[in-house]
Amino acid sequence: MSIGISDEHVELASSLRKWAADLRGRELARAAEEDEAATFGTAWAALTEMGVPTIGLPESAGGGGGTTLDVAVALEACGHELVPGPLLGPAVAALVLGERLPADAVVGIALGEVAWDAPSATHVLVGLEDGWRLLPRDAVELTPAPGLDLSRRPGRLRVLDGSAGDRVETSTDDVRRAVVTLAAAEAAGVARWCLATAVEYAKVREQFGQRIGSFQAIKHLCAEMLETAESVTAAAWDVAVAASGDDEQWTFAADVAAAVAFDGAVEVAKSCLQVLGGIGFTFEHDVHLYLRRAIALRALVGDSDAAADRLTSAAVAGVRRRVELDLEGRDDAVRDEVRATVERIAALPAEERRAAFVESGYLTPHWPAPYGLGADPVTQIVIDQELARAGLTRPDIVIAGWALPTILEHGTDEQRERFVTPSLLGDLVWCQLFSEPGAGSDLASLRTRAEKVEGGWRLTGQKVWNSVAERADWGICLARTDPDAPKHRGITYFLVDMRNSPGIDVRPLREITGKALFNEVFLDDVFVPDEMVVGGVDDGWRLARTTLATERVAMATSRLSTSTERAVELAAAGVTAAQRVAVGHSIALATVCSLLGVRSTLRSLAGQGPGAESSVAKLLGVRNRQDGAELVVSLHGDRAVLGDDDAVRTDVWELLNTRCLSIAGGTTQILRNVAGERILGLPR
Repeated sequence: MSIGISDEHVELASSLRKWAADLRGRELARAAEEDEAATFGTAWAALTEMGVPTIGLPESAGGGGGTTLDVAVALEACGHELVPGPLLGPAVAALVLGERLPADAVVGIALGEVAWDAPSATHVLVGLEDGWRLLPRDAVELTPAPGLDLSRRPGRLRVLDGSAGDRVETSTDDVRRAVVTLAAAEAAGVARWCLATAVEYAKVREQFGQRIGSFQAIKHLCAEMLETAESVTAAAWDVAVAASGDDEQWTFAADVAAAVAFDGAVEVAKSCLQVLGGIGFTFEHDVHLYLRRAIALRALVGDSDAAADRLTSAAVAGVRRRVELDLEGRDDAVRDEVRATVERIAALPAEERRAAFVESGYLTPHWPAPYGLGADPVTQIVIDQELARAGLTRPDIVIAGWALPTILEHGTDEQRERFVTPSLLGDLVWCQLFSEPGAGSDLASLRTRAEKVEGGWRLTGQKVWNSVAERADWGICLARTDPDAPKHRGITYFLVDMRNSPGIDVRPLREITGKALFNEVFLDDVFVPDEMVVGGVDDGWRLARTTLATERVAMATSRLSTSTERAVELAAAGVTAAQRVAVGHSIALATVCSLLGVRSTLRSLAGQGPGAESSVAKLLGVRNRQDGAELVVSLHGDRAVLGDDDAVRTDVWELLNTRCLSIAGGTTQILRNVAGERILGLPR
């Protein structure tokens, strides 16, 4: 998925990519390899005719009247096709200078002694001791060089004595933000091309009689590229959005992008070359041109560790990224009613609020009536916003969140009446009896058997990793009803009475934390009546993968993950320089995880299907929580080995406990297989 989410931006990106491909930028870069003074004039002429460099300028200044996000979408498309020559510099200059940009100027940017677009520049925007100035070409000495990026020509800058130019009312921070904002868009385009190129090659290249995309190592590498590319895209999108807000938020978003986008683009380019193998190492393949562009962007923008350090300072000062969802007036029809309902719930005593949540449908608004509202995405967001405004938090229905959607969609009227409302009210507690010692990620290999008897079924087998089974009233259980059927068939979905069924043995399972949060459950000839079968016999595998047609849409929070917030708290008390950088990178990753959720929500609001963000969010979210918890413990130093401090013990427990996250609900490795096959289309 590209930076753009709206239909307008998706169309803009698609049309510009097609147009940019016709420029044959990679061929132009190769042809000009030895030409130090290459201006890539044909490409620049096409860009100016299309109005790309000035798309964000007001129409009164000869621009396209677009937003910074419009510019970012355009630069991502041009980066995807490696359009050569001066584009990034003039686009940054237009963002910084606005209507002060001279007509027909090609402005190079100089953040240090290196100036961008040296052979083409008619002006240079340069920071001097007395501030930023826009110097004409004859006021500086520019010595162009082919450089690392063959599609552009940087140069060494020397300001001539006595040179004068127009003083620009801007700051180094302003220029840096603008540079990061638009360079991140190019980085997203580079990452997208490299991902697509690697995947297409993996689909057709054969080794050992198989397409290499079917090899798990290649599949995982491509899935990791997807994770990184989505992170780069989300950060690039957000900084472009933030450019139209206040400086504090734009600065924070820019530092997240600087910490994530450029290292990420380099990594995706390197992985693309790895998937391509020997052909990727040849000069004739285009991948090295993209690797060169990614490395050059990273060098021009600056060190990601410096950005991470700034993020730590900002977070310690209380800054978090706040992304405002623009509902474009679509909330007007429901806002007043939602606010009144939320205020009514908030006014109740705490012990009465859960029932009010259930009665109003606000506990599960995406579920169908009468248990929810069948709410569309806009209404769901408005409810979340008003609950946050009132300081209300929904009760957690835990495993019922898995069980009840299946009962709602596939159960009988009697099952719905018996189980749904009492479970929402908290009167019934559920556990899940799916995983087995020999059937974890490969759940279809389960061996618990169900034998038909008069009036029902007899279940025998062992289940494992069952949270709250020791106090559950009911369990959702998968058991094999046809042992001769293929493994994904012949499975049935049962509701098991955990309190009143003879033959159930629940045994605590002590985990690495020292506590027993999970259980083993042994089923010994447990009777389940026919009316406790959900859906059809032998159709349980399909039911186990059920989600409601109306998906849950969540409003993003400005809080970081729990461990990252804890790391910020410890950083405020004083840590080393290296630890500050580590905390900053954790802040960046936690923010990106939140941004992936925002982008997924925006797709829902736009009436689009889910993008790759929702799948990537779990993988990155697990890494964020695990790495964050490990970081917190490392910040304690040798105090972590002592057991005499409650806060340290809590942090150590969190580190140990989060290790389950890359296992539970499907291991990270299995999820990468799924992402490779279902999102990227790699062969099984």
